[in-house]
Amino acid sequence: MTGRTVSFPPGPVAATVSVPGDKSLSHRALILGAMAQGRSRAIGLGPGADVAATIGAVRALGVAVDAGWIDSPGVDGWWAPDRPIDCANSATTMRLLTGALAGCPFPTTLTGDASLVRRPMRRLVGPLGALGADVTVTEPGGTAPVTVHPVAGLHGGTVTLDLASAQLRSAVALAALRADGSTLITGPGGYRDHTERWLGSLGLGRFEGADGFRVVPGPVPSTEFRIPGDPSSAAFLWAAAAMRRGSTITTPGVSLNPGRIGFLQILEEFGAEIAAEVTGSVLDDPVGTVTVTGHGLFGVEVPAELAAATLDELILVGVLGSVAEGITTVRGAAELRTKETDRIAGTVDLIGSLGGAAEPTEDGFAVVGIGRLEPGTVPTNGDHRVAMAGAVAAVAVDGAVVIEDAEAAGVSWPGFYEVMEGLWS
Repeated sequence: MTGRTVSFPPGPVAATVSVPGDKSLSHRALILGAMAQGRSRAIGLGPGADVAATIGAVRALGVAVDAGWIDSPGVDGWWAPDRPIDCANSATTMRLLTGALAGCPFPTTLTGDASLVRRPMRRLVGPLGALGADVTVTEPGGTAPVTVHPVAGLHGGTVTLDLASAQLRSAVALAALRADGSTLITGPGGYRDHTERWLGSLGLGRFEGADGFRVVPGPVPSTEFRIPGDPSSAAFLWAAAAMRRGSTITTPGVSLNPGRIGFLQILEEFGAEIAAEVTGSVLDDPVGTVTVTGHGLFGVEVPAELAAATLDELILVGVLGSVAEGITTVRGAAELRTKETDRIAGTVDLIGSLGGAAEPTEDGFAVVGIGRLEPGTVPTNGDHRVAMAGAVAAVAVDGAVVIEDAEAAGVSWPGFYEVMEGLWS
C-alpha cells in the first residue's frame, strides 16, 4: 500500500454532494434478496470492497448478482460452497451471513483477511444457539473462521442480547426467519434498526415494547431495495464543513435512521449548525437531506450511550476535538478496540502525528483542543476510517498531510479523496 498527500486551500467551502449508497443497507439488501426466491433488485448499492465481499459471498451460495439484480433459488435452494466463503475485511458480511445460513442442511465456513480473522465472533454463538443453531468459532480467541453446522431445524423463542449491536441483532433476526415459531429479540437500545424496519415493512416482524422486535418466520419476498446515501460516509463531509467557519455542505438522500444520526447531535454540541429534513423513506426507514454549517468548535463530552450509537464516527469526534476550544472526551466506546484496528489507539495516533494532544482511556479517549494541526504523516494500519479521517484532519492544517495506506478508503468509498479535493475546486 502507498501513501497519498492531501492539502486544502484556505477559506470556506459551499457544496452539495451525493454520497455513495449506504454500506449497512447494501449488505442487508443483498442478503435478503439472496434469501428470497426469484428476482430482487438493489438500486444504488455501495461501491466499496465490503459490499463486494457480500456479493461474492452470496454468489458462492448459488445466487446470481449482476448490476444490482439478484436472482436466487431462495435460501432453501442455496448450495453448499466448495470452499470457505471469503468475507474479505467485512465483519457485517460474516455476522449477517452466519445468521442467514443457520438452519441450512450443509456446513459452511466463513473466513476473511488478516484483520477480520482477529475480530470477535463468539458473540454469535449463544444467541444463535438459543434458536437451535450450531455455530462454532476458532478458539481460544473466539474469532473467525466461523463454521455454521447443519441442524434438524430452528425453533423460535426469546433471545436477550447484552450488546447494542445491529450486526448481532440482524444475525439473530435472519436466522429467526427460518424458525418454526416467532422469536422475540430484546436487548439494549442505541443500535441502528434497519433490519427490523425492513422486516416489519415486508410483513416479517413487528416492534414490541421499548427494545423488542418479534420476528414472524416466513419466506422473504422478492423486493426492490432502493439504497439511500451512507451517513457514515457523509459524516466525513459534515466534519469538514464543521472545521471551516462559514462552510456549508449539503448531502441529499442519506439515511436518517435514528441509530445513524448521533454524530449530528455531537456536531451540534461542538457548535456546528445542523439542518436535517426527512424527505421520504425506504421500507419504513427514513431518508432525507442534511446541511452542516461551520461556526467554530467547542469541546464536548460524549457519554457512553451516545458513543454506542456513533462508533463509526468517533474518530472524527477526536479530530474535531483537536481543533476545538477546550477538552473533548469520549466514554463507553471500548468496542472501538474490536474494529478493523484498535480505533482508540488509531485516533490518538492520528492526532499525535499531526501535532495534536490526545490520550487513550480504557473505553475512549481525551483530546485537548489546540485550535490547529500541523503537517505530518498519518499512520492508518490499513483502516479505511482512519485514512479518511486523516484527510478531514488535513482541512485544519496549513500545509500537506501524508496518509499512509491511503487506498484503504476504498473499503467504503472509492474516490473519496477526489471528492474531498473537489470541494474547493
